[in-house]
Amino acid sequence: MTYSARWHTLLEEAEELASTATLVTPLSDTRFHITDTQEHRIIIEFLESGDSQPLQREQFETLYRRLQDTAGGFDLDRLPPDAEPYAAVLTLHPRIEIDVDAGVLRETDAPTTTHGLNDEPSEQTDRAEPDIDVYADALLLIDALERHDPTAMADLETDGLIDLYTLLSDVQRGADDLRQDVADVLLDRVQHGQPVHAQYGSIQRTSRRSKSLKDDEEVLAVLEDAGIDRERVLGIEPDKVNDALDVTNLREEDVYDVDERAYVRKSEVDEDVKETRLQGLKEQLAASESEEAAELRDEIEALEARIEDLTGFDSAKEFYADSQADR
Repeated sequence: MTYSARWHTLLEEAEELASTATLVTPLSDTRFHITDTQEHRIIIEFLESGDSQPLQREQFETLYRRLQDTAGGFDLDRLPPDAEPYAAVLTLHPRIEIDVDAGVLRETDAPTTTHGLNDEPSEQTDRAEPDIDVYADALLLIDALERHDPTAMADLETDGLIDLYTLLSDVQRGADDLRQDVADVLLDRVQHGQPVHAQYGSIQRTSRRSKSLKDDEEVLAVLEDAGIDRERVLGIEPDKVNDALDVTNLREEDVYDVDERAYVRKSEVDEDVKETRLQGLKEQLAASESEEAAELRDEIEALEARIEDLTGFDSAKEFYADSQADR
C-alpha cells in the first residue's frame, strides 16, 4: 500500500472522530483535539493552552518512513517534543499503534484498536460560578466593554463612561483584594530569589525594607548618648507649621509646594442594577442550548482565556529537518 493511500485512510479516520474526542501525546501526556482535516495537513488544538498547531502531511510521511525502517518499531524516546502529536494522530490509522510497555510506535499486520485517544472519563464538570465579587464585576465589565467601545472614549455618552469607570473601579478593588489573598498563600510555597513559572507568567519571592522612627525622646536620647546635639536633628514638622499658619497672615502657598490636580472618584454604586444585569447575563447563558447561547458561552470563556498572551508552540521543523538529513 502506498503512503498516499495510508494518508487518506488517516484523514478519513480523523474526520470520523467526534469533535470532543481527546488525543494524548505518548510521552508528555498533552491532550488535544483535532479541529480540522485538510488535503495536506491536520489541525489540532491543545486543551490546556488553546493554541492551534498544523500537522503537515510530509512530516507524517517522514515519521511513517522511519517506522518502516526500524525493526521492532520506532523508539518513542527519539521523538522531539513538537513531534509527539504526530505519533498520537498517526495511531488513528487502523494498522498503527503505540506499544506503551515497549515504548515504541509500530505497524501491525491486522487492524488494531489501540489509539492515542484518551479513554478516561472527562474530569470536566459544569462551570461553577465563584462566590466572589470580582467574578460578577468582571462579567459586567466584559458586557459593558462589548456595548461601549473603549477605543473611542471621546465618542461615548457620559452615562456609558460612568458605567465603565464604576465597573473598572469595582474590578480593580476586587482584583487587588483577591491578588493579596493569593499572594498570602503563595508566600508559603515560593522560595526567596527563585522564580516559579506557570502558564500565564512567573513570580518571584522578594522583600523590601521600610523603616519608621521610634519615639522622639528615645531617638534623641540615643543620639545624645552618641554625642549628637539634639538641635541638629530637630526639623520642621508639618503639624507645627499648620498651627503657625492659623495664627499668622501667611498663606499655605508661602510654606508649601502645592500641586493641585483634578480627578474623579466613584461616589456611589447601584448594586440593584448591577445584580439585575448580571442575572440577565447568566440567564442568557443557562436558559438556552441554541447556537447563539453556545457562541456566547464560548466568547466569555475565550475572553477569560485571553487575559494574557499564551506561549505559542513551535512547529516540528527541527524534527522534519533532521528526518530529511537521514534520507
